[in-house]
Amino acid sequence: MDHAKDVISPAPVSREARDWLTTLVGFDTTSHRSNLALIDCVRDYLASYGVQSQLFFNANKTKANLYATIGPLDQGGYALSGHTDVVPVTGQDWHYDPWGATQENGRVYGRGACDMKGFIAVALARVPQLVNADLSRPIHLCLSYDEEIGCVGVRSLLAFLSETTLKPLGCIVGEPTGMRVVAGHKGKLSMRCQVKGHACHSSLAPRGVNAVEAAARIVTFLSDMAGRAQREGPFDYGFDIPHTTVHTGVIRGGSALNIVPSDCMFEFEFRHLPNDDPATYLQQVESFALQQLQPAMQAEVPETGFEFEQQSRFPGLDQDPDAEIVTLVKRLTGEREVGKVAFGTEGGGFDAVGIPAVVCGPGHIDQAHKPDEFVTLEQLGLCERFMVRLIESLSN
Repeated sequence: MDHAKDVISPAPVSREARDWLTTLVGFDTTSHRSNLALIDCVRDYLASYGVQSQLFFNANKTKANLYATIGPLDQGGYALSGHTDVVPVTGQDWHYDPWGATQENGRVYGRGACDMKGFIAVALARVPQLVNADLSRPIHLCLSYDEEIGCVGVRSLLAFLSETTLKPLGCIVGEPTGMRVVAGHKGKLSMRCQVKGHACHSSLAPRGVNAVEAAARIVTFLSDMAGRAQREGPFDYGFDIPHTTVHTGVIRGGSALNIVPSDCMFEFEFRHLPNDDPATYLQQVESFALQQLQPAMQAEVPETGFEFEQQSRFPGLDQDPDAEIVTLVKRLTGEREVGKVAFGTEGGGFDAVGIPAVVCGPGHIDQAHKPDEFVTLEQLGLCERFMVRLIESLSN
């Protein structure tokens, strides 16, 4: 990413934004937990300023997306989008309270401080200004759940937005980019494969069907596929890794060395370029398993074979650098260039339902997901300056 930009002096961050970040970090919204306490807090806060919220719940009503509009209700405006869930802290060596939002040496430490409660905090801190401004177009607040497990929670909100007649004109996803403008990111398709073999004593191995060995052959096929993508492309050199990647991350099978394993499970993913169809890769994998491996397995024991299950999927983002939302965010941040990132966001989902998206938020991705995650006060200040400029640009 080209970091050339207008020279901007360090921006202070308001007490309101810091207080909101402390509040948000204080909610343990790890993806396997509920986010309703946080959502209720935000809903009540917005209601105190006369702003009504719509909630979109998961099936068992333990999590929700929030959608609220500030400003004119008869036209579309600009969405500020952030996910409320965070990754676990289990097993990490933290020196600060992960739920304490400790401020020290110009940084705020805490789980989600960078990814991505800092952006949400700055947006919420500007609500009084938004309510009092004479906005020509509204600001839409979009808070989602379960982004960290594959951008799955936001789908109900996107379904609503795809059908509403007053959908936002554009969306700013506040993932950590160092407040630089990102117009592209890769998509992801993750899969789980269950291999059913047939157990027997290892001294009689030819009479069994070895599930681990069958899985290993597919994993090798995936590794070869990854090598071809790296050698042959397609390529997009706007990304640090300029090609689609194929990766096996989890494998489990077998119970003892002297037993031919009857079961094995493995998980794999495609992190694909925005215009590279992951279904093509998956079809090759399934064809190899079901047409080349499975017949020989079932010739020995008919009930053996493979089952593939999709775990998560979200589209890539390939926004036109001259799109109105990109031009707007470049102007408000002072950036001259746009970049691309390898990590995924909900931006591709917004774009897919007709809401052009761009990614821009405080902090840096290499500060996220790790022990002592942090965001700097300088980054929060730059984000707040951006928010103020956005509000001013929409004020009559």
